[in-house]
Amino acid sequence: MCGIVGYVGNKEVVPIIIEGLRRLEYRGYDSAGIAVGGAGNGLELRRAPGKLRNLEEVLRDRPIHGTYGIGHTRWATHGRPTEENAHPHRDCTGRIVVVHNGIVENYLALKHELASEGHKFVTETDTEIIAHLIEQEVSSAARSGKSMPLEEAVRRSVARLTGAFAIVVISADEPDKIVAARFGPPAVIGLGENEYFVASDVPGILHHTRNLYFLADGDMAVLTPAGVHLTDFAGNTIERPVQRILWDPIQAEKGGYKHFMLKEIFEQPRAIRDTTLGRISLDTGKVFLSEMKISDEDFRRATKINIAACGTSWHAATAGKFMIERLARVPVEVDYASEYRYRDPIPDPTALGLLITQSGETADTLAAQREMIAKGSKTIAICNVVGAMIAREAHGTIYTHAGPEIGVASTKAFTAQLVALFLFAVHLAQTRQTISEEESRALLDELTLLPGKTEEILRTVDSECEKLARVYSNASDFIFLGRGIHYPIALEGALKLKEISYIHAEGYPAGEMKPGPNALIDEPLPVVVLATKDENNRDSKLRYEKTLSNIQEVTARSGKVIAVAIEGDHEISQLVDHVLYVPHTSELLLSVLDVIPLQLLAYHIAVRRGCDVDQPRNLAKSVTVE
Repeated sequence: MCGIVGYVGNKEVVPIIIEGLRRLEYRGYDSAGIAVGGAGNGLELRRAPGKLRNLEEVLRDRPIHGTYGIGHTRWATHGRPTEENAHPHRDCTGRIVVVHNGIVENYLALKHELASEGHKFVTETDTEIIAHLIEQEVSSAARSGKSMPLEEAVRRSVARLTGAFAIVVISADEPDKIVAARFGPPAVIGLGENEYFVASDVPGILHHTRNLYFLADGDMAVLTPAGVHLTDFAGNTIERPVQRILWDPIQAEKGGYKHFMLKEIFEQPRAIRDTTLGRISLDTGKVFLSEMKISDEDFRRATKINIAACGTSWHAATAGKFMIERLARVPVEVDYASEYRYRDPIPDPTALGLLITQSGETADTLAAQREMIAKGSKTIAICNVVGAMIAREAHGTIYTHAGPEIGVASTKAFTAQLVALFLFAVHLAQTRQTISEEESRALLDELTLLPGKTEEILRTVDSECEKLARVYSNASDFIFLGRGIHYPIALEGALKLKEISYIHAEGYPAGEMKPGPNALIDEPLPVVVLATKDENNRDSKLRYEKTLSNIQEVTARSGKVIAVAIEGDHEISQLVDHVLYVPHTSELLLSVLDVIPLQLLAYHIAVRRGCDVDQPRNLAKSVTVE
């Protein structure tokens, strides 16, 4: 979720980079830095923790000048948000400088290898090892009496990386050259008049040029004042079409997707990854929630968690109840924020309040927070907007790093909220010592695999949902069913469908079919059943077996069943009309995977019906009035 801007040309570079970073600051706000060359002083760096304005103050006190350089705004992934850990990062000599967006998964192994060869590391980040890898390649060539171009050293270095990365590199030994490489996170190259740009997203450079290359995975770009040379990671010259961007900056953020909602659905792997990064240690199995003014003792003596939220956030809260109670063994009560203060809640100073809101400005949720504080509770906010009102009034905040969500129907903000709740539940359980170290490690291991599994669903299920939309777009009603933690996901699936397609849809606990919903089932009625299970969880398998019985109740009445199931579940395919498969994960994290097929199904049905997907009628993105 980091912002990157680079420039080479004949203009003063610092204002260009700072302006670009400001337009990308939504991608990272906990530290910023810039490296500049071209003024005869080698490379000069300035960095600062906190928001971009802190870096601007540093530059006012200690200005630098040049005609090429790179800049970065960061959300902490590896290492705390300090000046030392801020990008750009240097090698041992200080002559090679790197900025990076993404995560190097094998950085620990590489770090140990490089350290054994004499490299000295000064940060806690994964990015620093990239600079040292490049240095290693250059120095190895030099020891053989050869010189190695920067781009070749970068090419050899990225071949050793696993994970996701967009990197931009400059070297004091090769002035007026920028090398960029992409594998995962986006990178764009801007083409100007004798000047060239690189950025992690279009808005960072759109005010300078509308002619762009969009790098694909495995692409490398070398920028000099003479032009841009594109190759693949093997060094073969490639060509990419120049894209003429005619959109305004907001349209540019759509990234070629037909709708913001679809773009945001496909951004969920990144949103999940960014919400996790910097908050877990796989080495220790610990969760770190740094923005807390609530002590461990407060967490240990909490007698209850009161959660208040609205709409989609309420569904996340209800799923969070299962997570917190299962792991931390503390009672959880979930309220609609709009109802909370009107029921005259009983004061309990040992209860903790948890508020969930995408915008951080939802009026009902703010009112519920103030009621909790008035009743003597400390409050925690889960929020997507840094510095929002709810975060300012909370005693602690867990920011969801989903990035701006423009589509009114929430998608990536919802899954990021589920991840934030999972992190909170594990942290609370660790503090209260209700789960073992072994269980903590297993849960966090599964969490780190979640972005890749989400990407797999998006690759395989999107086209299946488009096909289903052709069959069911004329339906007048839908029912969504789920058990346990899958029930609030059924509610969310129903909400997504009704929000954007205007089809009447209801979510139910699957065990409540007999008291009423069975009366609605007939041949035209589609019923979406969440029938995923964790094979390693006995209770999950029991719920699955009971859900199969619910499916048979529907099919016996000629209802049409669309099941969401685990890959390899061939038993269920014999019972239902359609199956949308998701990968296996632990029971509590299945909620994140379950919802993605439901989002895609709602999206494609709405498109098929000709609805305004991004701005559905009668709805607003942030409800700031009661």
